[in-house]
Amino acid sequence: MSANGERYDLIIGNNVLAHVPDIGRFVAGLPVVLGETGTVTMEFPHLMRLLEYAQFDTIYHEHFSYLSLGTVCTVFERYGLKIYDVEELPTHGGSLRIYAAHVEDPSHSTSGRVEEMLQRECDFGLRDMAVYRSFSQRASRIKLDTLSLLAELKRNNKKIMAFGAAAKGNTFINYCGIKRDIIDGVFDSNIHKQGLYLPGSLIPILSPDTLKEQRPDYLLILPWNLSREIAESASCIREWGGKFITCIPEVRVF
Repeated sequence: MSANGERYDLIIGNNVLAHVPDIGRFVAGLPVVLGETGTVTMEFPHLMRLLEYAQFDTIYHEHFSYLSLGTVCTVFERYGLKIYDVEELPTHGGSLRIYAAHVEDPSHSTSGRVEEMLQRECDFGLRDMAVYRSFSQRASRIKLDTLSLLAELKRNNKKIMAFGAAAKGNTFINYCGIKRDIIDGVFDSNIHKQGLYLPGSLIPILSPDTLKEQRPDYLLILPWNLSREIAESASCIREWGGKFITCIPEVRVF
């Protein structure tokens, strides 16, 4: 039980599980504070989607684990918890939200969605090393395709800028080896980042309010999972013929 002796009916952890350095010790503590008929619900990026769409830009230091439902079931069962339901979410390019209870708790029957997702993971090949080997090849192809496009645009004297100075985008930029000679700046709405620089590439971070002043010919959307929203918020670039670029799961100009 908790320090004050209480046990809880609901424990929520959204985008926590993948960030825990010792996932075993973390999960081991959950049944200690969970009530007899309580529920633990966790949300995390789905490994199957990461591999399916070559989302290599989500692999960075904040994430200690890249999780499938099968793996989470194994870890939870080891510490006396059963996963009785699962939902698919669009968050972060594809996430899972699981619902778990004490193994001996009869009040929560297991949904058919759990077995269905486990079978889909198996059919996808999450137990086959070939799936993981091909992942690096696909990441390399995206890198080369991106650099080829950006180099061609620069040869044609096009001004290229980016949007989104977050971990995902910074991982992508540094993996591709992109510097200020390719991208003039990156826009970000976070005022605490504006006026600073992306680590490694030293690309300056600007306020989106300067978009019309900068007038990029192409805007590389780094958080591709938010491409629709960003394209709408930066739609003013259409006024001077500007276009958008996303690079995952493949290079696209629109």
